[in-house]
Amino acid sequence: MYFSSRMPGVPACLSACVCLALFPQLARADDRQATQTLDTLVVTAAAPSSPLHWVTDPRLPRQPVPASDGADYLKTVPGFAAIRNGGTNGDPVLRGMSGSRLNILSNDGNLIGACPSRMDNPLSYIAPETYDRLTIIKGPQSVRWGAGASAGTVRFERDTPRFTAPGMELQASALTGSNNRNDQMLDASFGSTPGYVRINGNRSESDDYRDGNGDVVPSRWRKWNADAAIGWTPDADTVLELSAGTGNALARYGGRGMDGAAFERSSYGLRFEKDNLPGAWDKLQANLYYNNADHVMDNYTLRTPNPDSSMPMPMASNVERRTTGGRVSSEWRWQDVAIVAGIDAQDSRHRSRNGMGRGTYKQTPWTRDAEFHSHGVFTELTVGEGTAQRWISGLRIDTAEVKDLRQRVGMMNMPNPTAGKTRQEQLGSGFLRYERDHGQAWTWYAGLGHSERMPDYWELFSADTGPAGSVNAFAGVKPETTTQLDLGLQFRSQELDAWVSAYAGRLQDYILFNYRSGGMMGSSTQASNVDARIAGAEAGLEWRPVQGWKLGSTLAYAWGENRDESRPLPQIPPLEGRFSAAYERERWSAGALLRVVAQQSRVSPGQGNVVAQDLGPTAGFATFALNASYRINRSVRASAGVDNLFDRTYAEHLNLAGNADFGFPADPVRINEPGRSFWLKLDYRY
Repeated sequence: MYFSSRMPGVPACLSACVCLALFPQLARADDRQATQTLDTLVVTAAAPSSPLHWVTDPRLPRQPVPASDGADYLKTVPGFAAIRNGGTNGDPVLRGMSGSRLNILSNDGNLIGACPSRMDNPLSYIAPETYDRLTIIKGPQSVRWGAGASAGTVRFERDTPRFTAPGMELQASALTGSNNRNDQMLDASFGSTPGYVRINGNRSESDDYRDGNGDVVPSRWRKWNADAAIGWTPDADTVLELSAGTGNALARYGGRGMDGAAFERSSYGLRFEKDNLPGAWDKLQANLYYNNADHVMDNYTLRTPNPDSSMPMPMASNVERRTTGGRVSSEWRWQDVAIVAGIDAQDSRHRSRNGMGRGTYKQTPWTRDAEFHSHGVFTELTVGEGTAQRWISGLRIDTAEVKDLRQRVGMMNMPNPTAGKTRQEQLGSGFLRYERDHGQAWTWYAGLGHSERMPDYWELFSADTGPAGSVNAFAGVKPETTTQLDLGLQFRSQELDAWVSAYAGRLQDYILFNYRSGGMMGSSTQASNVDARIAGAEAGLEWRPVQGWKLGSTLAYAWGENRDESRPLPQIPPLEGRFSAAYERERWSAGALLRVVAQQSRVSPGQGNVVAQDLGPTAGFATFALNASYRINRSVRASAGVDNLFDRTYAEHLNLAGNADFGFPADPVRINEPGRSFWLKLDYRY
């Protein structure tokens, strides 16, 4: 299969604009902009910016090779992992929790994937480098960003450009690497005092990679995104913005029976913000969004149908998820007391169509199978804001409603016993956290959070059967309840930064998938509820013994137990440590990263989630990587790296089994990760 460097729908000038932008003589940066480009750090791990909050710049050079999707970037944050299936679009996991336990937002809107097995999970539509900021909240320690975020909240955000005089801002990057990896990104803003126009876009592609044994792993992809926004800023405290975006992709998966032949995205948004309102009223925010994911899966665009498989003929499935919603919130402040309160709502519709033969699905009528509606109210209170002692609390109440529109279900096309029926649940969430500073160096915190989560589309509609005694998963799967204690300690000084966070939680009616008939493909699944316990910790430090040197390390450990069956909870990542060393000068830096992953023997074969199941124990492994960065001038920075320097052959624990279409054996075999890989990236800022 040949991948061209052009893709329909990508502006022809995008690659040329990026290349031209990399020549420094085309523009000069002022002193303020120069200070923003002095950071030569290649990110290997992220540290918390405040208790349970991680804030980072997703544009910074990163090792391993800069991310192709949102899940890949999240792996630099301790506690995150991804369910791997080849080159791109892994499914994110935080502390062993996946799916809608993670609330993922881009520009404060939800874009929910449509594939019944999450081939197009929400982060597969996100290009991290096109955003200005990534904010992560671990645990059920916030209620303002939506319901059900029991594992945490992930927000990809874009800043508001502001101009005091006519001008422009420009950022661009280009990357090349092993396996014909090549990426381009362009972000330009133009404006003056009354407002601005911002456009950004990216494209990324890679061929199949080779593992440490030199074997080809089906993993190629090609994707692009383009977004535009126009904003009105009549003063420094007001913004009204209208935005629109689109994108598409192809992705081949070594661990699935079909590939992603289309990931078409359509997004629209409208937001209003007003700061410094009269009296104690500090801020008003409102936004509306429309996101549509139109996803095509087939077994013929990126592979040849396997006559010995369960799909011997060309087949395709087209699924679509349209999500609309919005929120309004206000903030008030009285000295050291702050309150935020608001409402939000979301509607989502899912439909599908299928076809035998190449392209025949396009002549098949759409069938709507599910509708989701939810609305909620929330408030968060901070007492002691800006002081050494802070109490932060939050409360949220939601109404969630799901309607089953399927008339027939299953391989035998049997009548659906819940056709036309509606489920409605009242859900409550809340938290209470205490934070205490001791001088300028020490901060500790303790928080108790509670979250009630409505079963999502995959848990209600993808499973073949529901809990014992129920007619199906839609009727039988209960909402999931998480109660979790979070503890942590942070230390900051001129020479040393250190932090540790620990958690322990109880999950009532945890939604578990049981796989039957052996293997991921052709198997049946049952969704059921069990009581579970989770616990774990993350820790990190950065030591600066002398000027220019940085030594760092992070550790992440997660544990889970299925209490009903007295066995480990499945899909829990193993203990992982990262150890880094870097030397930085005014214009250049060099560094090394050692990643060590322990064996995982606490497994539950045949159990998992809608994406994957435990395949058995895994051995530990270690990889070593090198990186360097050089600031050519005030505008241009070059960074380079080599990943898996010693060409090790290894596979991640959270993984899909290799598919027989590509010659993998019938017994489950995990997909190996890339062997030795090189990359070079240029960044430009004006």
